[in-house]
Amino acid sequence: MADQLELVRYTDSWPDDDPDAGFRSMVSEFSGIDPMPTLETLGRNKQIPVGALARFILARYAASGSEALMEIGPRVVRQMDEIVQKAESEDSDAARLEAYQSLKGVIGWLNIPLTDPDWRPGGETGA
Repeated sequence: MADQLELVRYTDSWPDDDPDAGFRSMVSEFSGIDPMPTLETLGRNKQIPVGALARFILARYAASGSEALMEIGPRVVRQMDEIVQKAESEDSDAARLEAYQSLKGVIGWLNIPLTDPDWRPGGETGA
């Protein structure tokens, strides 16, 4: 595989029902921005070659899904997916709202150790 790539703009059209429309829209929007001035300034200020920075950014983005999975764990991801799949199979606003409430609860539960300064594993307090 070549270590060179051409930075191109993505300008395309897609149907409204394209399941990847959101992603395509982001690619279209962000590919219109020239990242080189930022990379060149960062590289100059940190004394890191621009190519190394670009490789880092691409690799970090590519690995972010795996990192997120490792952080929250496959069981929680599967539980969250089941909530969404159930709502989608019922195909109603009420089911989607119920799924939202369920996901809100899961996220709230996951967030407790990050937001509660008195939280301790096993319910122990620091006092």
